[in-house]
Amino acid sequence: MTLVSKPSTDSSNLNQISSTRKLAFKIAPNLFTSFRYAFAGVRYAFSTQRNFRIHTVIGTIAISLGIFLEISNVEMAVIGITIAFVLALELLNTALESVVDLTVKQTYHELAKVAKDCAAGAVLMGALAALFVAGIILFPPLFTLILS
Repeated sequence: MTLVSKPSTDSSNLNQISSTRKLAFKIAPNLFTSFRYAFAGVRYAFSTQRNFRIHTVIGTIAISLGIFLEISNVEMAVIGITIAFVLALELLNTALESVVDLTVKQTYHELAKVAKDCAAGAVLMGALAALFVAGIILFPPLFTLILS
């Protein structure tokens, strides 16, 4: 028979847990630092992920085209939200891939493949939705401009 002891909550144990936590991750001491960490994640994705850069360029083109075509504020907001949605999915995909790589290291695991493929599929669905939105909002005034 195996006895399982309850973890103690004395101050020495809490101090040990606290010092271990400091080594596990950084806690932002203020709002400015939280934003700095968030922008570090965006910079990392932009510098290391080709698809994030592609989505950024396409999003910039869509915003520029919307300004050029003088679409309404509501339509511009929908375009902006759609771009942010795709970029957020790309950031989540990057985070998930990093965690999976950290977990499985250099080995192959079928569930790691499933996790990475599903995350990539989520980005694909978001990108297809963005194309649909662009098709509805940007293409009609663009074709009118081309035909006139």
